[in-house]
Amino acid sequence: MTPDQLADALRGALVHAVDDGTFALDPAAIPARVHIERPRQREHGDWSTNVALQLAKKAGTNPRAFAEELARRLADVPGIAAVEIAGPGFLNIRLDAAAAGELARGVVEQGEAYGRNDTFAGVRVNLEFVSANPTGPIHIGGVRWAAVGDALARVLQASGADVAREYYFNDHGVQIDKFARSLVARARGLEAPEDGYGGQYITEIADQVVADALAAGEPDPRTLPDDEAREAFRARGVELMFAEIKQSLHDFGVDFDVYFHEDSLHESGAVDRAIARLRDAGHVFEADGATWLRTTDFGDDKDRVIVKSDGEAAYIAGDIAYYLDKRERGFDRVFIMLGSDHHGYVGRMMAVCAAFGDTPHVNLELLIGQMVNLVKDGAPVRMSKRAGTVLTIDDLVDAVGVDAARYALSRSSSDQPIDLDLDLLAKATNENPVFYVQYAHARTAAVARNAAEAGVRREDGFDASLLDHDSEGVLLGLLADFPRVVAQAADLREPHRVARYAEDVAGAYHKWYDQKRRVVPWGDEELTDAHRTRLWLNDATRQVLANALALLGVSAPERM
Repeated sequence: MTPDQLADALRGALVHAVDDGTFALDPAAIPARVHIERPRQREHGDWSTNVALQLAKKAGTNPRAFAEELARRLADVPGIAAVEIAGPGFLNIRLDAAAAGELARGVVEQGEAYGRNDTFAGVRVNLEFVSANPTGPIHIGGVRWAAVGDALARVLQASGADVAREYYFNDHGVQIDKFARSLVARARGLEAPEDGYGGQYITEIADQVVADALAAGEPDPRTLPDDEAREAFRARGVELMFAEIKQSLHDFGVDFDVYFHEDSLHESGAVDRAIARLRDAGHVFEADGATWLRTTDFGDDKDRVIVKSDGEAAYIAGDIAYYLDKRERGFDRVFIMLGSDHHGYVGRMMAVCAAFGDTPHVNLELLIGQMVNLVKDGAPVRMSKRAGTVLTIDDLVDAVGVDAARYALSRSSSDQPIDLDLDLLAKATNENPVFYVQYAHARTAAVARNAAEAGVRREDGFDASLLDHDSEGVLLGLLADFPRVVAQAADLREPHRVARYAEDVAGAYHKWYDQKRRVVPWGDEELTDAHRTRLWLNDATRQVLANALALLGVSAPERM
């Protein structure tokens, strides 16, 4: 019996009790899907529900009496071994071994589809993440968003959403000017401007800009007048830097569907159109020679200048136009992942969302991530040889590899700072979380190979009632929980839940393996359906671990 089948049985019992008049309850009050969850303590049963606490008052009775009636009706449902009432009206449900074990076959038959759900079906999501300025390699904070953002996109897609991964290409404004001036200075053998960029990568890009120009028969950009030199180094330098960023992300397993150029908002007139729309809605006013958006009407702490007194668009004007552009492209939900220094950004952007007639925190969500600190030999790692000032995506991958980096960055809640121990992540031991999970998958693959060599085949027999050991009950319970974990990870925007779940499954599998519940007969032992059925459970575990790792963008090795 799967969790969905149990939830359906609970709902069926509720519907029948209403239909026959036992519960004086409006049928509309019955939830479309009765919520069930795993009890915190295994001895309390396989599943638990608080539906009696939710509905008893509406039915004009007390929760315990409501629960007793439900328990009586569930007792006759095939596959349910026992129903116990705990506390004021919780229902703890135990499945018989055959009902619980049947899940193993279901998981194997569903394969890669197991765990998918439709909670976001029909929803178009624009997920913007990383969006680092093309003025240097992606630093460690951006790397965290690369791992978490891509994992979130995968989780949302597994929950039915139509997701577009988007990178906002900041090729407009002061930082790009500083980058161009830094390139010119380095190319001419001068020190970078005081407010400019340093690091070996600036020299490399400056040299490449010069080499490309000379190879194309163009004038040496170093000899051009200052304004022309800055433009030459800006145009080609940004192109080279962004090409490197895209390659680093691709090597990290992250590719975007859309690369949106900030410059296009200003060149296309999108900024002017967005301001005009807000003006027509009565939210724009003039004061002190500037144009303002009255964001205080929507909960912001102060109104915002959108066009400065010199006629230049303020930075927020681009953000306004960009949000409207996403909505006009047909996205129902806009998720933007931002660094820890953007908390002040939330109020003003939610006000912008509301000013366009949308619902803050629904049509627009801002996810704020916290810092990442790297530790090696017990001490902080502070310097990148190439970037000069920050640690980069390539530094991390060089140190521990893509799998370890992605897993470590996505296994903790993104709103918490994390310390990554590079020595730990490089270890091939169970202390290393990604190794622990990947090794469990590799072990399931080894068991399957050994079974094939010994002639143990799933298709020759399956008896779910033979999965009656406590370790099998624990493992089956965890496998059954995977669809709920995926749906919850999507709903809460917390892909780390998938990683922690995978570790729980790996732990339960290792314990089951250690119980000598053999898949391959030992010595002269006769091959029976018990061995074949355990192979189903082994392969179901293998499938769930592979599916979970895929959601994190991490490989599931067959051998280690």
